[in-house]
Amino acid sequence: MPRPTADYFARLGALVAIDDAADRPTRPVLEAFSGAEMATIPVGTAEDLETAVTRARLAQKPWAARTAADRASVIDRFSELVHRNAGALMDIAQAETGKARAYAQEEVLDVALTARHYATVGPKLLADRKVKGVIPGATSVRVRHQPKGVIGVISPWNYPLTLAVSDAVAALVAGNGVVIKPDSQTPYCALALAELLYEAGLPRELFAVVPGPGSVVGQAIVATTDYVMFTGSSATGATLAEQAGRRLIGFSAELGGKNPMIVTAGADIGKAVEGAARACYSNSGQLCISIERLYVEKSIADEFTAKFAEYVRNMKLDATYDFSADMGSLASAAQVETAEAHVADAVAKGATVLAGGKRRADLGPFFYEPTVLTGVTEEMTCYGDETFGPVVSVYPVDTVDEAIALANDTPYGLNASVWAGSSAQAQQIAEQLRAGTVNIDEGYAAAWASTAAPMGGMGISGVGRRHGEEGLLKYTESQTIAEQRFLGIDRAPGIPQGVYRAVTPLAMRALKYLPGR
Repeated sequence: MPRPTADYFARLGALVAIDDAADRPTRPVLEAFSGAEMATIPVGTAEDLETAVTRARLAQKPWAARTAADRASVIDRFSELVHRNAGALMDIAQAETGKARAYAQEEVLDVALTARHYATVGPKLLADRKVKGVIPGATSVRVRHQPKGVIGVISPWNYPLTLAVSDAVAALVAGNGVVIKPDSQTPYCALALAELLYEAGLPRELFAVVPGPGSVVGQAIVATTDYVMFTGSSATGATLAEQAGRRLIGFSAELGGKNPMIVTAGADIGKAVEGAARACYSNSGQLCISIERLYVEKSIADEFTAKFAEYVRNMKLDATYDFSADMGSLASAAQVETAEAHVADAVAKGATVLAGGKRRADLGPFFYEPTVLTGVTEEMTCYGDETFGPVVSVYPVDTVDEAIALANDTPYGLNASVWAGSSAQAQQIAEQLRAGTVNIDEGYAAAWASTAAPMGGMGISGVGRRHGEEGLLKYTESQTIAEQRFLGIDRAPGIPQGVYRAVTPLAMRALKYLPGR
């Protein structure tokens, strides 16, 4: 299966929200497998972003005036178009990131499933609802949801399809416009989905893609939009949150993780080994919710570690646009350098490499072997810092309680995984973990793909949630409309005010005895 063609890049490039794109400076977009230039992309400016936001504001008003069901129908058509164009979308995701095709497929499916979910549940979530008024029968109250306006999305390179659109479709169903700054390494993934949104019937100004550096275009998003959704590092997220706070606008973020897996003595070791490999090395370990720490009870630690290391040594690395590879390339030289540095530091301080640990320049410029370490201690960088690459450490523990304590001994709290002898034990462990999502007998996908449930981080792993009700309603302002009828809050007809004031506290206390109060 070939990489995307020059004609495909040219067609998508015409969709950037830059008026005079042909006259702008450009930057190269590389094929991650080979490091060769595939295309170029215009470099946007703060002024381009501001223009896109202005146009989105104008388009958002009539869009918000349409019914939620009408807006949802556009997103539902988009979901179907994603399924129909899955092959091309997987190609562009692989080309820009170097991920194995299986994980490109996961990403495409996530886009389609998330869009379908919000197209289905969005109108119900957005419907006006009646709530209890202060005086039964006399106070009528309804709550409605108004769109924020224009949502700014700053998306990363590691999942450039999913993280460009999964938040945007919720915002669009809620009646907002969206302006997105994709990562400079992966702009064409966002443009490929923009093309399908437009084909589904979305007005072009409502989803504007402005490529450019984060220091310029990203800063303009925080300065001009009405709500910011960011996916990236905890350090950058903290800076953006502070900037959004100064403007008193909403901010949500999925940030870094140093995610743990716990394997207890009663677990099925064979299944846990396979599950750990997928959890650790999906997308070459470049996944916020991938596992980097394995805590295994000592009674099975030797057997688990030996089988895990053997499994990892037999994984197939390759630069291929088909499903034959277990793991693909990393996305850039910077990612390879980080993995190399973490492993070199650990080995220099006494850790042991059981599998991997080497760059594979014979396969491509950004290939690094899936790596298993033991003997990792606190003074090693990879002990507490997120590698965001195919490097995982195995830690034998005496007890499950020790595993839980070590798993929670981190400022991060994004994802965790539990493999135990029984569902009851696994559930008990899961409830004690400080993580926004916990997967049992799975590494990450059970929670990630369950779009009806919220997903996000505790600690420095995030603010707010994507997916679930929160993933849509965060893009709205709740409005309460209360109507007082025939009986005033401050007085009642025919009753002296002094008497009414004296009786009111007694009546308010008595309300708790009414059904449903």
